[in-house]
Amino acid sequence: MRNFFVGILVSFIGFFTMNGYSQKSDRPFIVVLDAGHGGHDSGNTGFNGKYKESDIALSIVLKVGEVLEKMPNVKVVYTRKSDVFIGLRERAAIANKNHADLFVSVHCNAHKSQAHGAETFVLGLHKNQANFEVAKRENEVIYLEENYEEKYEGFDPQSPDSFIGMMLMQEAYLEQSILLASLVQENIVKNLKVVDRSVKQAGFWVLHNTYMPSVLIETGFLTNAKEGAYLNSKKGQSDMAREIAKAIQTYISSITISDVSFIPNHEVPVTLEHEEPVKATEKDIYEGVVFKVQLAAGSRKLNPTPSNFKGLQGVTRESEDNLYKYYIGNTSDYNEAQVLRTEAHQKGFNTAYIVAYKDGKRVDLTKILESKNK
Repeated sequence: MRNFFVGILVSFIGFFTMNGYSQKSDRPFIVVLDAGHGGHDSGNTGFNGKYKESDIALSIVLKVGEVLEKMPNVKVVYTRKSDVFIGLRERAAIANKNHADLFVSVHCNAHKSQAHGAETFVLGLHKNQANFEVAKRENEVIYLEENYEEKYEGFDPQSPDSFIGMMLMQEAYLEQSILLASLVQENIVKNLKVVDRSVKQAGFWVLHNTYMPSVLIETGFLTNAKEGAYLNSKKGQSDMAREIAKAIQTYISSITISDVSFIPNHEVPVTLEHEEPVKATEKDIYEGVVFKVQLAAGSRKLNPTPSNFKGLQGVTRESEDNLYKYYIGNTSDYNEAQVLRTEAHQKGFNTAYIVAYKDGKRVDLTKILESKNK
């Protein structure tokens, strides 16, 4: 089973996001790109001590920005465009001041071993010690700032207890953050043949105070001889930037272009391509658990008929969190739920994903899946 959150693509919010962006809005979609470290904080220097994480991250970010700046109605803001030091709180402040719709922070990883691979983080409590160590290392930059005790209100990067309250501010944006993180991770892993270290949750201060969907990308390990050399090369930086930019483009499209299911069928003709039926080869039953596939969510109340959902049968509608959410499936067989998700993707619901319920309440899918392996 793939690790935490990999492959999960959450449904976009129809016609609006949590911070008010809409396809009909006249203002541009604002992306803040954050190159980690900078100035007297060079970040990690790789296995040979000759690399500079700050320079590599900046190069990748500037290349991502070049791509996004060509998109219509998209504005790119950089926390830094040169080798200067920017505090973690200031980076978040830049995003908030510009009313950003998205915050993307780029870094390179380090380890005492020859560990390698890419991982993408959203804000959350650490699921294991490894996640904590990554967050701790990135957060320790606050020690380089003047008056850090006052600025960060007693936050201690060394203490797991300091992270407990960090989820509250970002909780409203978690699903959208996971969507972007999943897109980034999938692109890097599949197209660059990088080891998949998955999408994870950890307590990064730079994500804590941003009031929009936010992710932190660890593009690879500079301490790995092969991976470090690749990330330090122009090709490696261009490749990484291309895949990150493509993921952001996909994310922007998914939340700014109304899915056809939110438009009456007579307004937008739907052409269904011929597709082979997908069948589950065996059952994977979770007693007491119900799996569904969430197709989409939005503010408009639609009749859950096949004509409104590209021919999908058995669509149900539920009102949750001031939104109408649309599902297919009601099964305790996880393999059957995966089949339904595949069918939804084939119909064009590219961000459809599996959710789990227990005792009538929605529960963390990852915890349900992990519970069977204990």
